[in-house]
Amino acid sequence: MANVFKRYTAQIGNADSDTTVYTVPGGTTSVIIGMTLSNKTATAITASAKLNTIAIVEDVPIPTGSTLSILDGKLIGEAGDEFIFSSSDSDSLDVIISALEQS
Repeated sequence: MANVFKRYTAQIGNADSDTTVYTVPGGTTSVIIGMTLSNKTATAITASAKLNTIAIVEDVPIPTGSTLSILDGKLIGEAGDEFIFSSSDSDSLDVIISALEQS
């Protein structure tokens, strides 16, 4: 069984539109060890994150120039699971996911 640390990043560019940042590859289990959201605009925004259709956070406020870690502990993703994000403002949200992929 191979264990590989991976990092996935995205810049969410469509206001209120869901963007899939990471899909767990087939034959793989992922241990999500970090999930960070960053507001790079001059105004406060809200952001949402979900695993498939289940909310991780919903409309969480992120002040101007701030970063928010939305994962307390670990989260398991199984093959085909999608991590989906959205923001209240276009071109405003940076996402970083840190994962240990086991295949």
